[in-house]
Amino acid sequence: MKKKLVVAVTGASGSIYADLLFKKLAQLSDQLQEVAVVMSDNAKQVWRFELDNDNYQKLPYKFYAKTDFMAPFASGSAKFDTMIVIPCSMGTLGRIAAGTSDDLIARAADVILKERRKLILVARDTPLNLIHIKNMYTVTEAGGIICPAMPSFYSKPQTVEEVAATVVDRVVDLAGLQNQSYRWGE
Repeated sequence: MKKKLVVAVTGASGSIYADLLFKKLAQLSDQLQEVAVVMSDNAKQVWRFELDNDNYQKLPYKFYAKTDFMAPFASGSAKFDTMIVIPCSMGTLGRIAAGTSDDLIARAADVILKERRKLILVARDTPLNLIHIKNMYTVTEAGGIICPAMPSFYSKPQTVEEVAATVVDRVVDLAGLQNQSYRWGE
């Protein structure tokens, strides 16, 4: 059964993770019914700064404004399976943990949680303060998955992209997509 995904990109540093995820989703398109995208204004600015491009504008997915509460995934009836917030700023994490639903990203996350579907937050900040940790705890208790952008090195990555891909591969696995990637002991 093909999956319906929401991908949200926030203004946290780590645009490379979102870029690599979109490239991976293009490779796995046969497993996807739909990919909907929400990017904050800060996310677009950080993307241009960190990646020196605006390639997000060329993605083959439907984009929604962060104020568009008419987006299908703003309601549980649209049956989106999974939401990935990559990278996830601590501010976005806090709004999701508090259930504020003050923009489309927080609203969609709230919907995913209330419908008991899969929410994956790729938290990207360091060090963490107690508020961040408590917000992660709250989201985890509500059924979300905190997947910090902490790369692994046992695959012996050689480039920055390969290092970042270790995080993206884990996210893709968590989303339930079949993916060819390095597996420990295989």
